[in-house]
Amino acid sequence: MLVADEREVLKRYSEPDVVFCPAPTALFQGLAQIPECEVYTVSCVQKPVRTPVQVAENICSHSIVVPKWGWLRGGYLGCIRAARQKLRSLRPDLVHAQGTERDCGMSAVFSGLPNIVTIHGNMAELARVLHARVGSFGWLTARLENLALKRTGGVLCNSAYTEGLVRPRARRTWRVANALRAQFFAPSACSKPLSPCVVLNVGVVTPNKRQVEILEVARALHEQGLRFEVHFIGIADPKSNYAAAFLKRIREAEQRGYGRYLGTKSTAELIHCFDQASALVHFPIAESFGLVVAEALARQLKFFGARVGGIPDIAEGLPGTELFGEQDWPGLGTAIAHWIRAGYPRPAQSAHQIGARFHPNVIAQRHVEIYHELLGVVE
Repeated sequence: MLVADEREVLKRYSEPDVVFCPAPTALFQGLAQIPECEVYTVSCVQKPVRTPVQVAENICSHSIVVPKWGWLRGGYLGCIRAARQKLRSLRPDLVHAQGTERDCGMSAVFSGLPNIVTIHGNMAELARVLHARVGSFGWLTARLENLALKRTGGVLCNSAYTEGLVRPRARRTWRVANALRAQFFAPSACSKPLSPCVVLNVGVVTPNKRQVEILEVARALHEQGLRFEVHFIGIADPKSNYAAAFLKRIREAEQRGYGRYLGTKSTAELIHCFDQASALVHFPIAESFGLVVAEALARQLKFFGARVGGIPDIAEGLPGTELFGEQDWPGLGTAIAHWIRAGYPRPAQSAHQIGARFHPNVIAQRHVEIYHELLGVVE
């Protein structure tokens, strides 16, 4: 499994344990329950970190140092060479790349071994929608994604939306949702949500996630006399013009009492925030899957969202969900106002349905079936 180590992404090289983003973490929780599947994770880093790390009895993580010249600007050539050398020593049956956002996809398709790729973010589509400038990270990553998808043996797509974008560029596709981390299915430690009503928004502050626009909806509702707060969780980089604008506006919202910025949270802290809230609002321009939507529904939150990307795959038809056109800000505001006036109820049945579809054991078992299918293994 070629997967980004968050110690590299966040430049926290001193941390002793390997850290993966939520979807791979959840998958590994499920694979840890399948002892006949032996997993080695391989991650490229720019500075030395503790390695190897035993993630589970059947999962061991390896990190390899690649100088800065070997990353994106060089087409990930350094990462490809280092990963290929490491894979020769590990001798796996199959190489599985987690995502096309960084080096993993390219390293998999040039590994010289049977390989597949999971799409987490549709980089080519994001580059198109967000008008990525020539030579930017988004522009370069989109082109490398196209190359990787043409060369890999198959692509795991996390939604119908993703599969529709990927199928013309890939030899073979499977539709497999992202898994939720097991902690999201644990019983709640909170007896009841906070009062007044708390609405959450979770995600990196970017133009795609539209936190500034959500804050504007909250301001309008506050001016109608509604008592509630929108709490924002996620990285907000002040060097980004959009995040800087958000941080300026959230200060006013905090002073007036309708919004708060909580920064980043650990998994346990995030679940606690979910359990104290009554709803999630998630209104991106483009979204390959929408993991935070499934997480919120697993914690039985009301959900207001945009009908874009993979979000309908998760939310359509579930109790307590309302979806809107991607520019229907008036509809979103009206629905939230009506719900607050009705006493901001939370749905009672969504968690069971989410567990049946997105529990890590369910998703891991489907992965193993696909591995066998690709390799021609007969059970």
